[in-house]
Amino acid sequence: MRITLVIPRMLRSTADGAGRLRLSLEERATLRQLLDELAISHPALERRLRDETRTLRRYVNFYVDGTECRALDGAATTLSDGAEVMIVPSVAGG
Repeated sequence: MRITLVIPRMLRSTADGAGRLRLSLEERATLRQLLDELAISHPALERRLRDETRTLRRYVNFYVDGTECRALDGAATTLSDGAEVMIVPSVAGG
């Protein structure tokens, strides 16, 4: 199945400048499996999304077809063919 990963401008340098990546995954893949695949193809990007224990970084939000993954099953969220996963880093300032 094909998944589209939408990458914010601030992280595009870790994805060879791409704003979108199209990844092929096995049927019934999860967000965790998508990130595992990303670790192979774009390791610098994946390191910005998960910590050394492969846990989602708390300041990075993942929206799967418009719904934040923590409102679903977190990294275990099942993806469907054609799904769009959007990365939204938290922004703070003062």
